[in-house]
Amino acid sequence: MLYPMAAMVLLLVLVGLVAVKARFGSVKRGEVSAKYFRLMEGKSVPDVITKSTRSFNNQFELPVLFYVVCTLYISLGINSDIGVAFAWAFVVSRYIHAYIHLSYNYVIHRMLSFWAGFICVLVLWINLLIQQS
Repeated sequence: MLYPMAAMVLLLVLVGLVAVKARFGSVKRGEVSAKYFRLMEGKSVPDVITKSTRSFNNQFELPVLFYVVCTLYISLGINSDIGVAFAWAFVVSRYIHAYIHLSYNYVIHRMLSFWAGFICVLVLWINLLIQQS
């Protein structure tokens, strides 16, 4: 479970770098003032800033349940092939979700990747409860 969690941290870093690059680029091009970022209020901003910021924030929503369940597997000493498979499936779904969100952003595709990840986390929790019984 440690390696899927590390892969999720890597995704967080990558999405964070995309968000920072988008912000600096927009300021450099004069599309938005640096003052905008104090409160994230004011005039409208380029889509790339909104998408990258929201994608970064998404990494602190559903993935929190993933980190908790993986930590429980580790701390309780539960070794489960099903758990590991669904942990990696979750990671793949989140990479796909982030790619879709940061690129062409087709909502149906993004929603499908979200629900795939949601189901993976649900299976991880159910499997944990079964394994712990």
